[in-house]
Amino acid sequence: MKVHALTLAVLASLASTAATAETVDPLKKAFIDDSAVKVQFRLRYEDVDVANVDQQNQTTLRTRLNYQTGDIYNLYAVAEIDDVRSSKNEPLIGDYKYTQINQGYIGYKGPAETLALLGRQRILLDNQRFVGGVGFRQNEQTYDAVSVKNTAVEGLTAFYAYVANVNRIFPEGSGKEENESKTNLVNINYKALDFAKISGYAYLIDNVDVAAFSTDTYGIRATGDIKLDALKLSYQAEFAQQSEAANNPETYSASYYHLGAGINFDAFGAKVGYEVLGSDDGKAGFITPLATLHAFNGWTDKFLFGGKGNWENGLVDASFTLTAKLAGLKLLAKYHKFDSDYGDIDMGKEWGVSATYPFAKYYSVGVKYASFSGADAGYGFSNDTDKLWVTLQAKY
Repeated sequence: MKVHALTLAVLASLASTAATAETVDPLKKAFIDDSAVKVQFRLRYEDVDVANVDQQNQTTLRTRLNYQTGDIYNLYAVAEIDDVRSSKNEPLIGDYKYTQINQGYIGYKGPAETLALLGRQRILLDNQRFVGGVGFRQNEQTYDAVSVKNTAVEGLTAFYAYVANVNRIFPEGSGKEENESKTNLVNINYKALDFAKISGYAYLIDNVDVAAFSTDTYGIRATGDIKLDALKLSYQAEFAQQSEAANNPETYSASYYHLGAGINFDAFGAKVGYEVLGSDDGKAGFITPLATLHAFNGWTDKFLFGGKGNWENGLVDASFTLTAKLAGLKLLAKYHKFDSDYGDIDMGKEWGVSATYPFAKYYSVGVKYASFSGADAGYGFSNDTDKLWVTLQAKY
C-alpha cells in the first residue's frame, strides 16, 4: 500500500470515531473551530526562445487550497489541493494543466520535541540542493513518505524520512509523473554556533523506476555570517561524495563541492560562488535527482539532463550575484560561467535579472529574465536560449 493511501485510511478511521458522543466535541474543535484554511493564486506568463528550435509562450494559473485541522490527541491532518489551468501545453515549458492532491498527511506531535508525518508531504532539506520541492514550477514535487523530526537538543534538528514515492513535476500520462522509491534521507543540522550552521547528511536513494537515479550521497555543509557594524560577511562551504546504489547499472565515485562568499552593506549585497558537480573521468557524474534544480546552475535550465542535474563529464559553475532592496522592491542580477569538470568543454554562460515587489499585504508581482549563450556546439545544451517570466501571486 502506498503511503498516501495509508494516510487516507487513517483519516477515515479518525472521522469514524465521531459516532461516539464523547468524541464529538474534540472532533468539532479540531476539524472546525481550530482548523485553518489558506488559499493561494499564482498567475504566470512564460516565454521561451531556443535558437534553431522554437519560440513558445504559455499562461498558467495555479489555485492552491490548504486545509489544516487543529490537534486532537496530538494528531492533526493536512490536505492541500492544486489546480492548474493552462492556455496551452508547450513542450519547452515545464508547467501543465492538472488537478491533484499536492499534500495529504497525518501529523503527530510526540514527546521530546518530536514531529512525525505520514503521507504526501514537502521535504525541503538545507538549501534544497539535494532534496527539495521545485517550488518555482506550478506543479510542486512532493513525497509519499514517513518522516520524523526532533528538536529536543537546543540548536539541533535531526531529520529522517523513508520515501516510498516521488511525485514529480511532470503531467499525468507522461510516464515521468512519479517514481516508486525505497529511499532513506538523513539530515542533522546544528545551529547553536554564533559563526556557523553545520549540516551532515546521508541521502540513500533507491529509485525503483529509474535505475540511473539510485545513488548513495554523504556530505557536510557549513554556512555562516560575520557582522562588523553595518557590514555583514557570509560564507558557504560544502563537500559531498557519491557512488552508485541499489539497481544502478553504473559503477562510479564522484565528488561535489561548493565554496561561496558574500558581503552585504545596508540594502546592497554581492556574492561569488564556485560549485563543482564532479565526474568520474567522464564515465559518470555526481547527480542530484531530488533537487530543486531551477534554483541552481542558471534559470534557463540548460543542465537538467533528464532530471539528473548533471552529465557524465561533470559541471563547474562559477557565479557572481548582486542584490539590492529599494523601497520594498527586491532586485537581483546573476552571472554564471559553465565548464565541464572533465574533457575541457565550454558549457556556456548565462546572465539573469529579477525584480519582485510585494504590495497590499496579500499580493506580489515578479519579473525574471535569463539569457544563455556561448556553449561549444554539438551538445544537447548548446543552443542559445532566452526565457522570460512574469508572475502575479496572491495569498490569503
